[in-house]
Amino acid sequence: MSVPTRLTLTTVNLDTPDPAALARFYVRLLGWEIKVEEADDVILHHADGGVGLSFQRERAYVRPTWPAEPGRQQMSMHLEIGVEDLDAALAHALACGATLAEFQPQDDVRVCLDPDGHPFCLWLMH
Repeated sequence: MSVPTRLTLTTVNLDTPDPAALARFYVRLLGWEIKVEEADDVILHHADGGVGLSFQRERAYVRPTWPAEPGRQQMSMHLEIGVEDLDAALAHALACGATLAEFQPQDDVRVCLDPDGHPFCLWLMH
């Protein structure tokens, strides 16, 4: 299948009740920079480019459950963050304000939750 024009994925958006607070968590976690900051939308970019992260205010935000449970808000996506040292990366994430999810499905991955409950995986790049 051919695409009729160039399409470029530029940003992943996460809903949040407080865009500035969640963006600052990811600034600490990833070391990225705030590119745009407005009351209802904050956008982060890595200095080297690539896909950015955006945090958009959702007034009716419901914290997702991990792992999914019938009848409860499910995550619609999660972030995959490759690391070289899983223990060091986990310690850093926890110091930034993440929590370690109770359920851990793999030995070389740590599922964490950001302050709003979005799951993200720290995975060991071999």
